[in-house]
Amino acid sequence: MTSRISTLSLLTLGLTLALGGCNSKDSTNAKAELAYPASEVKPLVEELHGVKVEDPYRWLEENSPATEDWVKRQQAFGDKYLADIPNKQVVVDRITELWNFEKVGAPFEHGDNRFVFRNDGLQSQNVLYVSENGGAERVLLDPNKLSADGTVALSGVSVSGDGKTLAFGVSKSGSDWQEWAFIDVASGRKLGDSLKWIKFSRAEWAHDNSGVYYSRYDAPKGGDILSDVNYNQKVYFHRLGESQDKDTLVYERPDNPEWGFSASVSDDGDFLLISISVGTDSRNRFFYKPLKDRSLKVVELMGELEAEYQFLGNEGPVFFFKTDLDAPKGRVIAVDTRKPAKANWQTVIPESDDPIAAVSIIGGHLVVSYLHDVLGKLSVFNMDGSKREEVKLPGLGKIAGPFGKPTKPYFYYVFNSYVQPETIYKYDLDKGSNELFSAPKVSFNPDDYASEQVFYTSKDGTRIPMILSYKKGLKKDGNNPTLLYAYGGFSISMTPRFSPATIAWLDMGGIYAVPALRGGSEYGEEWHKAGMFGKKQNVFDDYYAAAEYLISEKYTQSSKLGAYGRSNGGLLMGAAVTQRPELFAAVLPAVGVLDMLRFHKFTIGWAWTAEYGSADNAADFPYLLAYSPYHNVKAQQYPATMVMTADHDDRVVPLHSFKFGAMLQARQQGDAPVIMRIESKAGHGAGKPTSMQIAEFADIYAFLWQNFGLTLPQKL
Repeated sequence: MTSRISTLSLLTLGLTLALGGCNSKDSTNAKAELAYPASEVKPLVEELHGVKVEDPYRWLEENSPATEDWVKRQQAFGDKYLADIPNKQVVVDRITELWNFEKVGAPFEHGDNRFVFRNDGLQSQNVLYVSENGGAERVLLDPNKLSADGTVALSGVSVSGDGKTLAFGVSKSGSDWQEWAFIDVASGRKLGDSLKWIKFSRAEWAHDNSGVYYSRYDAPKGGDILSDVNYNQKVYFHRLGESQDKDTLVYERPDNPEWGFSASVSDDGDFLLISISVGTDSRNRFFYKPLKDRSLKVVELMGELEAEYQFLGNEGPVFFFKTDLDAPKGRVIAVDTRKPAKANWQTVIPESDDPIAAVSIIGGHLVVSYLHDVLGKLSVFNMDGSKREEVKLPGLGKIAGPFGKPTKPYFYYVFNSYVQPETIYKYDLDKGSNELFSAPKVSFNPDDYASEQVFYTSKDGTRIPMILSYKKGLKKDGNNPTLLYAYGGFSISMTPRFSPATIAWLDMGGIYAVPALRGGSEYGEEWHKAGMFGKKQNVFDDYYAAAEYLISEKYTQSSKLGAYGRSNGGLLMGAAVTQRPELFAAVLPAVGVLDMLRFHKFTIGWAWTAEYGSADNAADFPYLLAYSPYHNVKAQQYPATMVMTADHDDRVVPLHSFKFGAMLQARQQGDAPVIMRIESKAGHGAGKPTSMQIAEFADIYAFLWQNFGLTLPQKL
């Protein structure tokens, strides 16, 4: 994959689609000939590090009438293709039926009040309820009333320590830009305060509940706020009742415009804690500022970008951290700020064979969530690091949490798997009891489904875990429709996650397969590093090996194997369709990073150079060019491909998908369709209303089924 694309000299031709699927000989559907919408080629060649690189669809990066017209035509083309798939409504109806159950989040407590998110089933957005002083719950904030179509969503909530004031962020149409406002909890009255130009930040309350610390960017000065780059984040303090222009600038580093700040306050109120990140690098610096004496300056406790330092809590001047310094799978350390030299740091919980997923100080204990071969494990330690007990879990699956407070002797955690919906448990540290707090009532029997974990070998001999979910009674005859979902990057672990839509896929007779590729953190930081920078090809090879395992073990065959991934997983899909097109019947790159030479030039894309490298660097350029999906599309037969994006995605801007889709349509030599699915009033994925999520899953399943050469059933 090191060759460059040849000179492009054609306009998009009136290529025809075989609506029956990738393998026409297997198709049971009638064919119809459709012409792709025209995509103008504007020859452009630039020299990078001595190499001539072509970019004939760069004009699609521009927010122009021509781009808008192209988007509308592609949108109409893709929508018609999907609408014409017979019986698709059956899939919509089944997903809707499965989705329609009450969903409850883990409660969180502040002062004498308890807060919890609920969704009665098909509400566009989850609703925040409050119970005051043990009384009945009432609605505190219903984001469904913020817009008629459900596209205004909560991006975060933060309750003051006394439980009397709620700060909440909202995002419109899936944008990363947030606007924060405030509500008086007792009356439900919205206060007049408004905070704007916030991205990647929470609002953290001062100990006296007088206001919040938050991080924001300067207001954009013209240009396109959905694609302009974001630098120079700053920490501010906002005092309730004042206008934002009077907020106090707490900390900035104009000498380091790429630094990002996450500010919080210690539980005792004595310290402002500042975690400093550089892009998406999992490592961070850690500074703090004493608050008792405001004249004291910020102290650079961990000033080098060498490891992760996640602040857990403090006992006076002694700070506790989760870190991977000299411990790729994580450990817990204690740092006495009066003697901050590394030689004085103490290990409280040492590194083990299982990586640490999360740690919380709760009720005078350290509660640690581990990953054991991707599955959750929960342990309780005393503050001196001695093991107290192992929490017996209800099965094999994922743990979210623990959620609790240093002063309360109990915590909540959420358990789920691919076939078991999210169930909330309350663990009492004094009693050692594990009680069911909330279990959903669903319209299917989880016992009818199975999830099994298998292991396979990647190209270089690395052992990779994968979880397969299916309806019981599956026959390994090589003929099962299979959806292979993966991510592989940014230290994000692919742990089990329940979705009602997954059950619908299993009801259709499908297998849902999720491998834990390198690039994630399923086995700690070394696992992550094995899929970064010039080692990114390991991620792709791990994915292809998963597909080959499914075929060799007769779970499925290439003609019934679909590939799906989002964001960094969308990049994986772009690599799959260009590197191994023969392996899949259909590929779905969603909101993907697909132009690896220019991703860093838009919005927050520069932050990902900590994971990918940058084409501006001569050392990184060759491997980025070697796998960049957009630059490696050549004239050949491709599987059916649905390139998915949204018009308000200001994280992975849609130009990636636009350029890749145009190139793939132009160079498709087979009869399988290449369509664009472009959502309106949607972003990278967060905050998407329920109806849009259901519609998206139905389109994915229908597209796969159509291109597996199968006919959707009359009833599910």
